[in-house]
Amino acid sequence: MTKLKIPISAEDHIQGPENAEVTLVEYGDYECPHCAHAHPMVRRIQKRFGEKLRFVFRNFPLTQSHPHAEAAAETAEFAGANGKFWEMHDLLFENQERMNRDLFLELANKLELSADGLTEALEEEKFEARVRADFSGGVRSGVNGTPTFFINGIRNDGPSEFMELLLAVDAAMETESNSARR
Repeated sequence: MTKLKIPISAEDHIQGPENAEVTLVEYGDYECPHCAHAHPMVRRIQKRFGEKLRFVFRNFPLTQSHPHAEAAAETAEFAGANGKFWEMHDLLFENQERMNRDLFLELANKLELSADGLTEALEEEKFEARVRADFSGGVRSGVNGTPTFFINGIRNDGPSEFMELLLAVDAAMETESNSARR
């Protein structure tokens, strides 16, 4: 059983309440087709569990396989620094087949972010340390591919298909409910 080594903090990208019954952490890569496949599944799980679920996304760009993954993660972090992480996160996955710097600038414009600011951030690697910190934390937690999910701090080693992930989150909800009743 592999555990999440880096605790969730205010530095993370989080959706859902801090006191949610279950926390789902994803280590993902914006250029990974498996992550793009998982993206709508996570959204459906979030919708199903509502305020009972907290979702955290951490960057894990597999740069040897995905040449634009690092820049995509830095683009998401740039958007996050400007209050639009989740919007950029969604757009990157929705436009994965066009992954390149032109797309990043197009999406920045779409979100009314400074394209010049993004260009400067990418050229100066302003968000590289943040992305690398997520990656290093993932490695310490036993992440070796994407997407990797942790449910309440325990790596989910089952398939990353909707029903299996849904059942794993549901099982964690049951465990939490039973613990609360004791």
